[in-house]
Amino acid sequence: MKEEKPFADEDLTLQSFAEELEIKSHQLSQILNEILGKNFFQFVNGYRIEEAKNLLKEERERNILWVAYAVGFNSKSSFNKS
Repeated sequence: MKEEKPFADEDLTLQSFAEELEIKSHQLSQILNEILGKNFFQFVNGYRIEEAKNLLKEERERNILWVAYAVGFNSKSSFNKS
């Protein structure tokens, strides 16, 4: 997640991420729920928010909407909610 940043893809799904990891989607979901106590969207959005924090520090001339899209959110409202 940190190196390749798949979370930046706004179309990332549990299924597509599981395929990248070469496991079944229900296995990935179970791992996230049991080990991290998060669902897939909480997991992904956590990385998106951390990346947004970094971009807001580094790219001071960019606006919040640009940052939200750059980290994978598909709307300002979903960014604000997270």
